[in-house]
Amino acid sequence: MSARSIIPTWLGSFWVVALLHGGVLVAVLYGYMLLMEGFGGFSTENFTHQLIELGLVLYLYAMSYAVLGSCRGRSVLAALPLLLIYLVHDLFYLVFGKVFRLVNIAEFPELVQILPLGYSALVVAALCLPLGLFLLQVDYRRPRRLALWLVPLALVSVAVKAAPEAFAHSFEQLAAEIVKYSDGKSVEQNGRLAMLAYREAQRTAALEALGPYRDRDRYEHETAALVYELRPHGNRHNIHLIVLESFLDPRLLRDLRFSSPPAHPAFDKLFGDKLGLSLGPVFGGSTAQAEFEVLCGVPAFERFSSVEFNVFSGAAAHCLPGTLADLGYRSVASNTYKPNFFNALPAYQGAGFTDSYFPEEFSAARETYLKIGNPGVEEYLFDRSLFEQNLQFVRAHRQEHPGQPLFNYVLTIYGHTPHLLDPEQRPERIGLVSHYPDDHLQRAVNQFYYRTEAIASYVNQLLEIDRDSLIILVSDHVPPLRNGPNTYNALRYLDNRKNSYYYNRIAILENGKATVYPELRHYELPSVVLNYLSDGAYCRTHSCALFLGKTQRVSREAYAERYLRLMAHAAQ
Repeated sequence: MSARSIIPTWLGSFWVVALLHGGVLVAVLYGYMLLMEGFGGFSTENFTHQLIELGLVLYLYAMSYAVLGSCRGRSVLAALPLLLIYLVHDLFYLVFGKVFRLVNIAEFPELVQILPLGYSALVVAALCLPLGLFLLQVDYRRPRRLALWLVPLALVSVAVKAAPEAFAHSFEQLAAEIVKYSDGKSVEQNGRLAMLAYREAQRTAALEALGPYRDRDRYEHETAALVYELRPHGNRHNIHLIVLESFLDPRLLRDLRFSSPPAHPAFDKLFGDKLGLSLGPVFGGSTAQAEFEVLCGVPAFERFSSVEFNVFSGAAAHCLPGTLADLGYRSVASNTYKPNFFNALPAYQGAGFTDSYFPEEFSAARETYLKIGNPGVEEYLFDRSLFEQNLQFVRAHRQEHPGQPLFNYVLTIYGHTPHLLDPEQRPERIGLVSHYPDDHLQRAVNQFYYRTEAIASYVNQLLEIDRDSLIILVSDHVPPLRNGPNTYNALRYLDNRKNSYYYNRIAILENGKATVYPELRHYELPSVVLNYLSDGAYCRTHSCALFLGKTQRVSREAYAERYLRLMAHAAQ
């Protein structure tokens, strides 16, 4: 009896061949992912958690293998579409710093037009040649088999587009963690293909829910009308809006005592008792929610995502940066962290920024003036280093664009949990007297001293070169510290008023003079800006809460329709 005759016939079947090849493919794919990780791509640490992704990979490979005719290199050809999809994801991430989504396909013609001819030809060839080679080898003489293998893919596609909420909910139940603050980390947990389908379902669900609020022509007309109204009153002064990461003023903890004043004397001299409060949407994290309110002027209701920016597609939402750009401003965002966090690039584009800059360490392929260097044990770029770079940028803008006003939006990162301090550059100098010890608070208080010194130096230099301007510094949220709300309650932050730890420090200088408004909301800051630029005309014709007390202020829910209309166009 020959060896061939004792081998069960099913061992030679299509399924075994495809699965054996699929196993090899997974190994090759893992090696490819390790290679891309070495270039700064997605981490492979959670590769074994990506069960949905592995299922999709094996299905797509088996489908590709089945629809091909008998030909040399069939197993390699079957892998080409899959490898091409992965390559597009990874190159998109490495070049643009953000995760690829299906909506980005619409950007491809624009990309080809922007690139030099040689690069455009290379991109088109790299995409079309492998795909063309695969399609040439498909066995079109067996349409039934082709249709049968396409059924699962068609069903997933239909579910994503026809029942997006159900698809997204089911995915959330089956998937590993979806990290709300990072598209990149979500991909690392669940895989490229899986998150591609999930994000498209999310986008489709949002678009469906927002359909009644979408009227692009009317939206554009209203935006143009606001610009037309403001233009005659505009003083064209520069705007400097700095959102400070976890900027906790420890003096607001009523039961905390210090060995020496926690604020630097230069900061106290600059602002004195002219510091205000602004109620933010989040505690301890989710900076993008604070950004959304500060830039777009509506509350972050979280109707379509736990992070509004994750729904932004890059379509014009006409937030404050867009309005200022329409008024002739150069609207610039300087973000000191990764461009893929909180979907920052499409969000900034949709908000209306004309330029956005990230540290070159995180966005090597993008033009930028920001560098992190070596932050050492502190892990994050110190405020002074950021502010020095931003001052150079402001000076350069004034020289190169003398007639164009500037909206200078800066998002800092220093002060982030766990508040690490470099003992050589920033030794602890302030002791705490407290009945409720918290080591994170100890470090945050000392950071506050050094941060207020850096802020005072930055603001004073800004005033030297741009005194007739509006400068706003506001914290995105207070830090979680070691014990979250317990520390704030135990030490009576703002006397434990309702929602106390959602209140943040804000400092405003109008033409060099410190100004205090009644307690603000983060989403009221665009009104502060537009009212300043129009010398008060904006709040004379629009509903502003800037000068109203608590009892007169309109409720948060009164902004709901405006929020829905904005999101309807941001997600378009």
